[in-house]
Amino acid sequence: MTIRLRPHHLLCLLTYVGKGYSPAFTANYDAIAARMAGREPIVIVDGPDDICRPLLGDPDVHCRRAGVRERDAQAAKDVSALLGHSIVPDAAFVLDAPTLGRLRASFAARTIRSACVGCEWSALCSTVADSEFAGVKIVHVR
Repeated sequence: MTIRLRPHHLLCLLTYVGKGYSPAFTANYDAIAARMAGREPIVIVDGPDDICRPLLGDPDVHCRRAGVRERDAQAAKDVSALLGHSIVPDAAFVLDAPTLGRLRASFAARTIRSACVGCEWSALCSTVADSEFAGVKIVHVR
């Protein structure tokens, strides 16, 4: 299978420690994190993705709002510059250990976090990054 992921979730996955919007959201994210750690392929999508899925029953869910799309655009720009390849819809890749390490190092250095400005989870993510990513669900990839 393939994990469908919107660009800003490439940042969120770096600090995911099992907290989320609801128990269903968290259980779904835990399962996706395990799949990522198992090196399942990722494909970039435009709009709601596999992580958003438990929230999509709400017609006013934030996943569809313009601000989140702007967050995606900024994350895609930052991550593309870091990795040297375009993070655009239909781009496919596997999250390998070197890529995860580069993303985490840049996230901790706050060089790829412009998409995080104004995010309700930003303080938690900063705490996780400052603790050298203690407690994250994706510790390493196989």
